[in-house]
Amino acid sequence: MDAENEQQAAPAEGGGQAQRAGLSRRAVIGWAGAGVALGAAAVGTVAAATMSAEDGGGTVPQTPDVPFYGEHQSGISTPVQDRLHFAAFDVITDDRDALVKMLKEWTKAAASITGGREVGGGAVGVVPESPPDDTGEALGLPASRLTLTIGFGRTLFEKDGVDRFGLGAKLPEALVDLPKFKGDRLEDGRSGGDLCIQACADDPQVAVHAIRNLARIGMGVVNVRWSQLGFGKTSSTTPDSQTPRNLMGFKDGTHNIAGTDADALAQHVWVAPGDGADWMTGGSYLVARRIRMTIETWDRSSLKEQEDTFGRTKVEGAPYGKQKERDTPDLSAMPVDSHVRLSHPDSNGGLMILRRGYSFTDGTDGLGRLDAGLFFLAYQRDTRKAFVPLQTKLAANDKLNEYITHVGSAHFACPPGVRKPGEWWGQTLFG
Repeated sequence: MDAENEQQAAPAEGGGQAQRAGLSRRAVIGWAGAGVALGAAAVGTVAAATMSAEDGGGTVPQTPDVPFYGEHQSGISTPVQDRLHFAAFDVITDDRDALVKMLKEWTKAAASITGGREVGGGAVGVVPESPPDDTGEALGLPASRLTLTIGFGRTLFEKDGVDRFGLGAKLPEALVDLPKFKGDRLEDGRSGGDLCIQACADDPQVAVHAIRNLARIGMGVVNVRWSQLGFGKTSSTTPDSQTPRNLMGFKDGTHNIAGTDADALAQHVWVAPGDGADWMTGGSYLVARRIRMTIETWDRSSLKEQEDTFGRTKVEGAPYGKQKERDTPDLSAMPVDSHVRLSHPDSNGGLMILRRGYSFTDGTDGLGRLDAGLFFLAYQRDTRKAFVPLQTKLAANDKLNEYITHVGSAHFACPPGVRKPGEWWGQTLFG
């Protein structure tokens, strides 16, 4: 987890009819239920859903949908959304053709959902006697900048020495088994996975809807191994916006890579030709870590202790000895074991990762403490040269370790983007 990228490792109805007419979910806001007349009460309810309480009746501005097709997958350098639903899957079939078919269906569904449209025949469905193609809980909601990002785990290529789908020869050297870092207390039920889907959106229901529908499509081919909901982004790929705070109250992601910095992305995030497996060119490697915070202990620590832990002031986020958050830090002014000093690129030969972290709270731990912390997502060109050396250093020396524990871990190869309709997730791998 980190205070910078000083990094580490923190209803309207009638949708089926709208879908068959080629309309987006936004269009169904103006529809009543199938077979029900659109009365004055329904019109009033629908109209109210588009009004802003703050402006006394102006329409709510719609944010542009994030394009699904492109050279790189969306959800990596894309401006970070407010909510997350992340899911890791186990493949439960040995049938390669069934897996490929599912990936093609997933791609079609992802293109529809991220465009604000329903899946397949929609939430009403073509045949009333059959289950609908879309689960329906996102009817009437905009796409909310939804992005869906897929990744492939090492166990998809080989597991227990078995080449499961004839992919063994295409296993990237960079898709390593992460080492056990000092202090790790990893739980198997929160780690690993053959596949992953990262759903980010500004509306939690839209993100959950996406994962739910992909899981439904994949039934019989994949099972959900584990999942994580996240809120309150703890990093930003848009440095001109306000820096978010983590659950420790500190600004997080001050020195993250900007999604508009093509040179930095090319150097640190995107896999380049010649880096290894050709099918990964234009992709990136994702490390996901569930980091539990002992926030009850943190909350009883003095302000000085907290600021010494990070090497930044809590309110402004200024590095020690400076006045403003984005002032160039004087690392020598910080405690030697402070998180920022240890993780800053200047302390690591310029090493950087692109992070997309989210806070989480998942009930209690059974001991009267909140199960809360940071779900840390880091993208990089080669994990062996980025996250692994950085986390090795932090795990051994970081003062922040007094308040955090890594309890979940996974590593995925995220292929390049789907460039146009007709192509599909993983085509460069399976094709």
